[in-house]
Amino acid sequence: MLTRRRTVALVAAAMSAGPAASAKPNAPIIVNSLGNLWDPNISMGEKAAIRPGGRILEVDDRVIADAKAARLSAINITVGYASGSDDPYQSTAASLDRWDALIAANASDLLKVARPSDFHRASAEGKIGLIYGFQNSVQVGEHLDRVDEYARRGVRVIQLTYNDINMMGGGSAGPENVPLSPLGVKLVQRLNQAKIMVDLSHSGRQTCLDALAVSEAPISINHTGCRALADLPRNKTDEELRGVAEKGGYVGIFFMPYLALDGRPRASDAADHIVHALKVCGEDHVGIGTDGTPTPIDDLKAFRVMMAKDYQARVSAGVATKGESVDNYPFLIELTGPDQYRTIVRLLRKRGLSSRVIEKVLGLNFINYAKRVWA
Repeated sequence: MLTRRRTVALVAAAMSAGPAASAKPNAPIIVNSLGNLWDPNISMGEKAAIRPGGRILEVDDRVIADAKAARLSAINITVGYASGSDDPYQSTAASLDRWDALIAANASDLLKVARPSDFHRASAEGKIGLIYGFQNSVQVGEHLDRVDEYARRGVRVIQLTYNDINMMGGGSAGPENVPLSPLGVKLVQRLNQAKIMVDLSHSGRQTCLDALAVSEAPISINHTGCRALADLPRNKTDEELRGVAEKGGYVGIFFMPYLALDGRPRASDAADHIVHALKVCGEDHVGIGTDGTPTPIDDLKAFRVMMAKDYQARVSAGVATKGESVDNYPFLIELTGPDQYRTIVRLLRKRGLSSRVIEKVLGLNFINYAKRVWA
């Protein structure tokens, strides 16, 4: 029988191994509470035309191999409408169809996560679990019965707002004092009934606090930073972070430019934000939601050109927030590629975190949160 000390030792050994090492039976389960599974290099090549609705949905051998090398067990991927000129409901239906088809075509490598036991199943079978999540709720709108429709399609997370204001409440690109609307209150209640996670990433401060007060179930902020360390709108105040934890929820720290005021954070900044969130929320409520992919960028110069165009489009659409700029990357260069989790683990160890706490941050906290909401 494994003792607790032996289990902790195995976790430490597994995470210190290089990317080529084979997964061990007792290696920690890694869950990215917001990320994606696409090769960003495709968008700079001949396959760029395959982007339906502006998003790349090409799951190729490389990105699957990179995800497995990173030892990812599951990722909360963004499906459906987030922003733009497409019809939210129609584009979401089409996106769900595409992702279902992609999983079916890659059944030996991918698994749709519908229940907490699927995390362990994906890990045991060497597959990558995909959690269907929305980064907006306008595809629901006033038609609250669509929540049940999306639940039947396997959607397990719905974010109330993107950066801009919608009919549910305020986003992080707008005024912080926009409250959760009456319709937003009804949506939170309906999501509770459907056992779908209420995600407050990208929300404005007051909308977040109001949703915390309304929700009977624990809620999450699946990808954010700590405003106490970098006072930017995409990051959350200690009041918001503490409120999520006190309600039994979950906070995922991202690997994004908002971790530093100059938009150029280092890997050490990500570690500092995780440590701060742990101090505010406690060790049972913090994880990692990178908002990125396991595949690194091959040509950073070409990618910067592409992202400059994307940034200008975000500005024109009114969804860019303070902390974004034409000069920075939407990721931390030191935390890209399959080694990103091993890198952050080494930094967390240097800050004195035990293997037990690191195991929680890597995935157990999100799995336990899923059990509290989905079960």
